[in-house]
Amino acid sequence: MLRKMGEAVARVARKVNETVESGSDTLDLAECKLVSFPIGIYKILRNVTDQIHLITLANNELKSLTSKFMTTFRQLQELHLEGNFLQDLPNEVSTLRHLKAIDLSRNQFHDFPEQLTTLPALETINLEENEIVDVPVEKLAAMPALRSVNLRFNPLNAEVRVIAPPLIKFDMLMSPEDARASPP
Repeated sequence: MLRKMGEAVARVARKVNETVESGSDTLDLAECKLVSFPIGIYKILRNVTDQIHLITLANNELKSLTSKFMTTFRQLQELHLEGNFLQDLPNEVSTLRHLKAIDLSRNQFHDFPEQLTTLPALETINLEENEIVDVPVEKLAAMPALRSVNLRFNPLNAEVRVIAPPLIKFDMLMSPEDARASPP
């Protein structure tokens, strides 16, 4: 067990160092068995946080993200958090004014993260395979850049299905009403 933990820590360190040394705009920590965003990474990346435009934390074991994460990476344009155990986002997600795409699929959201509706550049929201019942259709309709919201495989209520289509000017992907179960 300790050996596997050591390998996971080494993998994270290697990926962070690659980002710093190459001057990359991407930090990819997917499938690193993270239960939280490592605090030490903030110090290592402090001189390059404004250069990072894409962070992938997919397929980890994250239960939450801190406000510090959101306020540190203010230049983010894409955030991939699919396949974790997230149930909500910190309010500080509203500081990500340049965010264009967020993938929150395969998490544990019961409520639509309404903070996302305040982001002016946001074009794509993926919330497929969560437990969302209600959606702030009017707030989504008012988002200037929004092009797509994926809500497939969520137990959406009938009201959302009826109200949404005439109000929205973007693609809202929903499963057929009788297909609420997870995909095969």
